[in-house]
Amino acid sequence: MSNTPILEMRNITKEFPGVKALDEVSFRVQEGEIHCLVGENGAGKSTLMKVLSGVYPYGTYSGDILFGGELQQFDGIRDSEKTGIGIIYQELALVPEMTVYENIFMGHEITKGLAVDWNETIRQADNMLKKVKLDINTAVRVKELGVGKQQLVEIAKTLSKNVRLLILDEPTSALNEDDVDNLFDLLRDLKTQGVTCIMITHKLKEIMEIADSVTVLRDGKTICTLDAHKGEVTENALIKHMVGREIDNIYPKREHKRSDEIIFEIENWTAYDPAVERTILKNNNLNVKKGEIVGLSGLMGSGRTELALSIFGNPEGYHVEGNLRVYGKKQRFNHPQEAINAGVAYVSEDRKRNGLILIQDVKQNVTLANLREIAKRGVVDDNAEIKIANEFKSSLNIKTPSIEQKVVNLSGGNQQKVSLAKWLFVKPNILILDEPTRGIDVGAKYEIYTIMNQLVEQGMSIIMISSELPEILGMSDRVYIVSSGEITGELPIEEATQEKIMHLATRN
Repeated sequence: MSNTPILEMRNITKEFPGVKALDEVSFRVQEGEIHCLVGENGAGKSTLMKVLSGVYPYGTYSGDILFGGELQQFDGIRDSEKTGIGIIYQELALVPEMTVYENIFMGHEITKGLAVDWNETIRQADNMLKKVKLDINTAVRVKELGVGKQQLVEIAKTLSKNVRLLILDEPTSALNEDDVDNLFDLLRDLKTQGVTCIMITHKLKEIMEIADSVTVLRDGKTICTLDAHKGEVTENALIKHMVGREIDNIYPKREHKRSDEIIFEIENWTAYDPAVERTILKNNNLNVKKGEIVGLSGLMGSGRTELALSIFGNPEGYHVEGNLRVYGKKQRFNHPQEAINAGVAYVSEDRKRNGLILIQDVKQNVTLANLREIAKRGVVDDNAEIKIANEFKSSLNIKTPSIEQKVVNLSGGNQQKVSLAKWLFVKPNILILDEPTRGIDVGAKYEIYTIMNQLVEQGMSIIMISSELPEILGMSDRVYIVSSGEITGELPIEEATQEKIMHLATRN
């Protein structure tokens, strides 16, 4: 690793209406290193990288960018790419219906005269796939590949532009463990080939595994840069710098109160999905008692989300059999509204696609699931909507300049709080939280956990679906484990361990 900085960003300041996203941020990256850029959601990480890549062009921010020792003034992404900077966003920019080789050279096609030279395109696409160690036919359509392979195609596409600095924004958010391992092996290999990497991430374990250096941003300011080779990168140090305080216990303490009152249960719950022509849930039995958090654990694809959806009004149209009782009364919800009327709410794992309307503002999203509450003769009472939204903004500590702010402009943690507020407004007794802290940083996680504890102390019951075993163990009163559509075990939290859960999660 060289001691020469390939990149220096000096005193970068970027403002949006009502928000100073970056405040005199300085950032330096050495040539040939993997440098992680971390901080809570809303800290300014993505904004800084958009300044660097030309998404926010010269003149829309103040400060200097030096790349390769030369002052840069990018007017757009093409300028930064020509200089040797490539950025890969969390949402991949591939065209599913096009082939791999078409995607790799889209926008910078290889031509012969006035026509595209397809033979040379395919030959060079093959070479790019070898570089990222992806052994597939470049003629396959992107939609036929898994997410991990699609990401490698995206990296190949970026490398085909001869980048010297590769920026990856939350690259592991949709990957399984094997795909993450493959990605990290590739980044280490690229480092030996002279490619410098900046990786934006909030996953502490991954930071400690891959980073040579780490820069922490907080509230739009540079807090520090840590050197992994000097032992400065530890979980406690990262948390302290990211949130500005020590979090001795990531999971806030709560007394595990015991109640015998069962308020929700399913018996012999079975579901068949006609879309894929297979049984996805088999003979499941589960109960939830008043004022407890029931963890639902299992591997990806085990059927946890399908179980939640089959309960919450069955929006996917599964063929469902079995008994469902709420407060002892037999129910069958054929529409989410029927579940809501019975006191059951569901916070989706995909807040951007299924949980929120991103182009609408905070107040409209908060009241969306319960407009009847604030409507008079079919017309929404604006004053009531403003009052309700402000109450949730305050009680859930939603960080937004105003409830008129569009949700798309909020950080992931604050979007999650808006999604939670939307369902709390329907006043449920049973709240199903599907991956409640996915894609949010450790400080926002702590706030979500605190809210969950407050809700159960007030008598609400929560079913929490989570892929993170420490989260299951840190927050649950009891744990059910799902494997291949079947609940394979139930553990009181006192007996639950990661090993026992994994054993039950891999039983089928």
